[in-house]
Amino acid sequence: MTYIVVEACIKCKRMDCVEVCPVDCFYEGENMLVINPNECIDCGVCEPECPEEAILPDTEDGLEKMLEVNTKWSEIWPNITVKGEEPADADDWAGKENKMEQFSEAPGAGS
Repeated sequence: MTYIVVEACIKCKRMDCVEVCPVDCFYEGENMLVINPNECIDCGVCEPECPEEAILPDTEDGLEKMLEVNTKWSEIWPNITVKGEEPADADDWAGKENKMEQFSEAPGAGS
């Protein structure tokens, strides 16, 4: 098992999870974070830190696509270990569904 970031993070990217990670397995894209599933130690400390409930164990049903997203982009995007600025319009995007069409492949500010 590993934890992964799901589409609820897109355009919210609050980053409360980043600083509690003991193995620094978060990677930053322009409008979301991902977890490297090969680095995650399954401790779960990040999950309750996410106000968007965008971090889930990969054992939940229907998360195969998001596991692929986390795996692929954690190999490309820069590692992030310190909480950065959340998007100014994060509150506007909180709770919205079908956010994958808003997904950006661009790296985050830490690159």
